[in-house]
Amino acid sequence: MKIRLYLLTYVLIQSLISFITAQQNDAGQFLIGAGIYDITGQVAEIGFMGYAVPKQRGHGLLQRMRSRAFIIGDINREENRVVYVSVDNGMAFQIVKTEVIDRLNKTFGSNLYTDKNVLISGTHTHSTPGGTGATALVDITTFGFVKENWEACVNGIVQSIIRADKNLQLGRIKINIGQVDNANINRSPASYMNNVDRGEYTDNTDHEMTVLRFESIDGKNEIGMINFYPVHAVSLNNTNLLVAGDNKGYASYLFEKLKNPSGTLPGQGSFVAAFGQSNEGDVSPNLMGPKCIDTGLPCEFYTSTCNGKSEKCIAFGPGKTMYESNEIIGKRQFETAKDLYDKAQLFINGNVNFRHTYVDMQTINVSSRFTSTGHNETTCQAALGYSFAAGTTDGPGDFDFTQSSNSTNPFWQFVSSFLAKPTEQQIQCQAPKPILLDVGLIKPIEWVPFVLPHQIFQIGQLFIVGVPGEFTTMSGRRLKLTIKQALQDAGTWTSDSHIVIAGLSNSYSHYITTYEEYQQQRYEGASTLYGPHTLAAYQQTFYDLSMKLARNETVPSGPTPFDMRGKTFSFVVPPIWDGVPIGKKFGEVITDVNSSYKPGDTVRCSWWGANPRNDLFTEKSFLYVDRLINQTWVPILTDDDLETRFLWKRQFIDQSIITVEWDIPTTQQTGQDLYRLRHSGVKNNIFGRQQYNAQSKSFTINN
Repeated sequence: MKIRLYLLTYVLIQSLISFITAQQNDAGQFLIGAGIYDITGQVAEIGFMGYAVPKQRGHGLLQRMRSRAFIIGDINREENRVVYVSVDNGMAFQIVKTEVIDRLNKTFGSNLYTDKNVLISGTHTHSTPGGTGATALVDITTFGFVKENWEACVNGIVQSIIRADKNLQLGRIKINIGQVDNANINRSPASYMNNVDRGEYTDNTDHEMTVLRFESIDGKNEIGMINFYPVHAVSLNNTNLLVAGDNKGYASYLFEKLKNPSGTLPGQGSFVAAFGQSNEGDVSPNLMGPKCIDTGLPCEFYTSTCNGKSEKCIAFGPGKTMYESNEIIGKRQFETAKDLYDKAQLFINGNVNFRHTYVDMQTINVSSRFTSTGHNETTCQAALGYSFAAGTTDGPGDFDFTQSSNSTNPFWQFVSSFLAKPTEQQIQCQAPKPILLDVGLIKPIEWVPFVLPHQIFQIGQLFIVGVPGEFTTMSGRRLKLTIKQALQDAGTWTSDSHIVIAGLSNSYSHYITTYEEYQQQRYEGASTLYGPHTLAAYQQTFYDLSMKLARNETVPSGPTPFDMRGKTFSFVVPPIWDGVPIGKKFGEVITDVNSSYKPGDTVRCSWWGANPRNDLFTEKSFLYVDRLINQTWVPILTDDDLETRFLWKRQFIDQSIITVEWDIPTTQQTGQDLYRLRHSGVKNNIFGRQQYNAQSKSFTINN
């Protein structure tokens, strides 16, 4: 009898253990997939997006731009899936998002991937080909819309999502949160010091990095990684003329190189790593801070000037060159992300859900519950202040504009009045901002967007907040506190709930400062379009959005944003026909390589070539470093590897000199192995478009 009782007890215990284990195994399962695709635009002659410096025009390529897409689906509800896309671009624009959704609808139907559940976030690299935003303010320095760059971006995003969809499988997501130290500083500390709640935080920038680890259901197959960390992608300053993903693009490259099989060329591996942007509005990677370039002394604290001029106050570091700084800041993000990824143990567990609405940000009535004044307030029609033209210490402006300026200038008032003259009501609403460009009143072209997307994803205990602009450090903190309060009020906030901000998402409305930072009127405050209560308006909207998400209530779609497709302007001329000197051929060597090099040397070869605007070489490469293995030339590096450079130079009217460089690593294997440099391009002349190929002679690497 005792034996039977013992056996029965044993069976019951084992059954209970099996049941609990099964429940644990079922917990935290999602449908997940990752995809990557090339979005590199024209790398020559076209102005860059970010610094708004017309003379910063492409002369080659340091690193290709990529779109990295992740799909997370609820296994119990097919319709509940979200798509997070990180793009190596200055920002996401409405004209890009609208076209992406239309193309996805043609592929998957109108209900699977929509405006509401697709989030596109820019990494904010300032070294990307511009002309993709369609609104006048962002495209004016590139002389208008560049359809080829826009098409490359749209197509790359769509293809990355299609790849992610094809790769969908049952899997799990782990989350880990840590600190990245010595990788960012606040570039507007004078504004930050105005915040009444600054004493609640140790640092004047957020050091927190959130890492998501995607893996197969059995944990044996690693699928991808997303992290969120705020830092401007401006390690490369406005003198850089090579297209690049800046520090975040480099960090993604390092992570993907680590996780994909040895020998996998960039962009070709199945493991995808996104270094996503967050509330980086006042956050710089230039750790040495702003110095006067003529004296080496610190700039004036409030105005960031040297002898009253902004042009000479520039932030640098931590490297000796901007390219070295780019690698240092990228590597520090990579190393922290890798450590958090390797140590991640907590599974994300719960449902997938989302809410999205469009909001007209002009003249919103904002409740006193959210304002810093304690009174009901309103937002304003969009306007930019004088300090907007001063630029930042990462990229100063020209003329006589300075930051922290609350005064107007008669000459610039006269000039700007030709576009639109501010009304007295607008002046009072935007105060203390002195209005330089009253972009909300300029007609008929849309200079900035007014109807903006507000979006929030829930993936178990994680909440991803898609914001259409650049929130400063404290603005981001306050927005997250507001969302946390909404979830607490709804009774759904738990001890392991976590909120991250995905900045520069879906559209672009410049900056969002706190009310106190706005009073200082540095660059960020002058670029806060809708007046001093802009942040409060966002807090009010996202509180409501979060409550409806928590209560599973529907959200109105809101007003329809203006569709700029077919309404853009462009003064960008197409490339002229290509030519070579008499007696020369396309691909013919001008300066060849040496026969032997040492680790640490730079290999360089130049050819007569063609304008790289003729063909973007999407998902391919303008250059290759080949190694002879078993009598076969095998590519080991492409134009996406940071140790290579693809350089273009105009010669006379129609001639192009193409140069390929390779910085041989100090760790490169030496011996009798043969290497060569190779270039492919497309010429366009009276005979049409034809591909040409060029190569150097072979060389060795010896001690």
